[in-house]
Amino acid sequence: MSYTIHYEETAEDDLRRFRRHELRRLFDEIEAQLTTAPSTEGRRKKLLEGLVPPWDAVRPAWQLRVGDVRVFYDVDEERAEVVVRAVRRKGRRTTGEIL
Repeated sequence: MSYTIHYEETAEDDLRRFRRHELRRLFDEIEAQLTTAPSTEGRRKKLLEGLVPPWDAVRPAWQLRVGDVRVFYDVDEERAEVVVRAVRRKGRRTTGEIL
């Protein structure tokens, strides 16, 4: 099954902070990792158990790691949609701190 990816307005705002070459890498990884099996944990994808995100989300919330950037998303299995909620640079901060 192929999933459609939608970006929330807050994620679009986050993406404006990145340089063009960073955006290319982010979009390539989002496309590669989230259009098929977005709710399967892997090396770079994980379920954020116990995290209450600051946005309305279809539970549970997920995280995709792309270098030092974290893509936060949720999955609507019935509609085969992935909603990207936030894209943040992590640095040395915790996941809770960057949200």
